Amino acid sequence: MPAITRSFDLQSVEWRRVIDPECKAFRVDFEYSLLGYDLPSGRLDMLLRYGKGGHCRRHRHVASTVTMVLEGEQFLKELLPDGTTRSVHRRKGAYALAAADAHPHDEWGGDEGATVLLSMIARDGILFEYFDENMENGWTLSIDEYVQSWNDGTVYGAAAGGDTKGKRATA
Repeated sequence: MPAITRSFDLQSVEWRRVIDPECKAFRVDFEYSLLGYDLPSGRLDMLLRYGKGGHCRRHRHVASTVTMVLEGEQFLKELLPDGTTRSVHRRKGAYALAAADAHPHDEWGGDEGATVLLSMIARDGILFEYFDENMENGWTLSIDEYVQSWNDGTVYGAAAGGDTKGKRATA
């Protein structure tokens, strides 16, 4: 079970920045760091950090996910099956456990940003499903793809089939 880092020192872990200038609805701008993984069990632990005004790409967690807010505040806007939305606000120290197949959502940091720990278990190997700005044309990211991109030094989450227009963030 490879551990990439053995420290929660946020200054010493390797951070990779993700931006997506194609997204017009909000500013996709965040950093992530892989802490460790276990491919046979489908477990992956990572850090996610938002600067002021930075959002993650629209997505849903296919894997069951533990979230802990380490710094700042985390905001989510979930899209519910009936078309309505639900807002979630988590402050430093907040802990949340989401079952597999969570609702699609937008996610961002508060006025001072946020740093969160995500610990996921992907029983079928799929971590996330991403969506375009219209919440359509979904594509998935597996734990194998995530780890491979980390090992290759690239950014995770490209769209299937190599079509990256508006769907792949750049480092």
